[in-house]
Amino acid sequence: MQQKENQGIIRVLSIYLKRSKVRNLIVLFLVILISSCAKQSTPMGGPRDLDPPKVISMSPENNSLNSTPKEIELVFDEYIKLDNATKNIIITPRVNKDEVIVSALKNIVTIELNQELEDSTTYVFNFQKSIQDLSEGNPAENLKLVFSTGSSIDSLTFSGSVNTYFPDARDPFENLLIGLYEANDTTDLFTASPYYISQTDSTGNFTITNIKAGSYRAYAWKDANNSLKAEYKSELFDFIPDTLTINQNISDVTFNLAKGDQTPIRILRSSPVGLSYDVILNKNPISIDLETEELGKSIFYSESDKRISLYSKSPLTDSIPMKIQLADSVGNTIDSLIWSKFEPSERKKEELTIQPNSGKSFYQNLAIELKFNKPIIDINTDSLFISYDTASVIPVTKQMLAFSDSSRRDKLLISLVIADSLAQEIFTLNAKDSTFQDIEQVYNKDPLKANYRKLKRETLADEISGSILGTSGPYIVQLLNKDEIKRELYLPTGNTFSFALIEAGIYQIRVIADSNGNKRWDPANFESKRLAEQVFYFEDEDQSKDITIRAGWTVPAQLIVARPKTGINTQNTQVDN
Repeated sequence: MQQKENQGIIRVLSIYLKRSKVRNLIVLFLVILISSCAKQSTPMGGPRDLDPPKVISMSPENNSLNSTPKEIELVFDEYIKLDNATKNIIITPRVNKDEVIVSALKNIVTIELNQELEDSTTYVFNFQKSIQDLSEGNPAENLKLVFSTGSSIDSLTFSGSVNTYFPDARDPFENLLIGLYEANDTTDLFTASPYYISQTDSTGNFTITNIKAGSYRAYAWKDANNSLKAEYKSELFDFIPDTLTINQNISDVTFNLAKGDQTPIRILRSSPVGLSYDVILNKNPISIDLETEELGKSIFYSESDKRISLYSKSPLTDSIPMKIQLADSVGNTIDSLIWSKFEPSERKKEELTIQPNSGKSFYQNLAIELKFNKPIIDINTDSLFISYDTASVIPVTKQMLAFSDSSRRDKLLISLVIADSLAQEIFTLNAKDSTFQDIEQVYNKDPLKANYRKLKRETLADEISGSILGTSGPYIVQLLNKDEIKRELYLPTGNTFSFALIEAGIYQIRVIADSNGNKRWDPANFESKRLAEQVFYFEDEDQSKDITIRAGWTVPAQLIVARPKTGINTQNTQVDN
């Protein structure tokens, strides 16, 4: 019907063309009209198409030998479209994907390779979900093309699963890649795409097929930016430290991904800034060790984002030598000597700011934490108190106060016990203006109020307890609620744990196998081939991590079994040391 209408319009316009002086303009209009009617489009109406497109033919044919195509063509039984073909079509072994051109026209997909292929090599084109039908977007299922430039098809496989140490529930297995690099290749997952590559499915499993026998290095990473390599500062990754000799199928491979900025820590510069002396770093340190005679007496320091600020109680005419030792999260260290200067300055002093840990719940033991942007020298306890109704207060005494680090004095801890006889729920820390004085003689300008909620014994669960199996300690055991650490235990020996008097709710239990005993989790160090410390969770028989506990409940004998370490079943693999 539409075609007949178009023909009628063309006949009428043709008559008009003979009389018109704007014939060229009308001809152009006709060309646009006719071409738009001929465009490929989704049919309107009719039953929904639920069938995926099917391949009618491939060139070269699947599993063909001695084939060195310049172009690959796939013909389907219906019109198709491409979905992010550059990312979703995985080609192994490695080719220069910048030269590959993929296009779709009607029911034909064409791949222009624009490069020479390696001799006696099996190539695999895994199309995943990149080819879809035009009408409904149904992807072609399990579509692969395999061919060899030599006289045989390589058939070895490398398969297993990928886990993440700190899982993201939003996309746990999205964009996770596994790559094999030839042992003599000078590149790795941070510098170039791999020789063989695969992607995990929705459950974290993977298989690399059609591998040529040889020696390889194996890596896994989260490719968030689709570069086919890992970003060493920001993306999850893992690796098998040893070179693998693959001459038979390998299964039961495990990777455990985690972040760990591999950049070695460095001092970028140091200089006076007002009354302070600042050391600027390229990344945040995990530990700071300063040595000078007056540290903790007249010289103190604080830390902010990639910055260590040194302060002196008074200006000094001479430079002060100070040893500085820093370590980052992956174990890189730096040992340096700086000469700090504390000269008089007319620069405006920075205001004193306070960050309380307000909003915390407690039972009996009230632990208040105040973080300051500069070291604190004096506290007026006469204007520091805790109120729990309109007329009742608890004075804060010096015995309740402690700094977490005497050489920093920028984190103040206030600890006291609130008796059960006080039935009020909300307790408020009050600090008037000018309560705190920092090392630059600056007082807090504004009064501070921070609220804390006291829990009643009858609302608390009695205990969650259990044991850890499958790996060795020491252990860090963390009780989590909505990804926040509510309680933490350190087990230097043994494998049993217990959390008592817990606020009712839904929890998870996370365990860190602290193999080096430094009481924190350490990520991988790629340069030294040191793997990240194991992290695993309690999971019930349905693989749920959640533990629900209510007032008065006891949840005993929770068994936490460590997930497999990074590596492979050595019975199936030969390993070169």
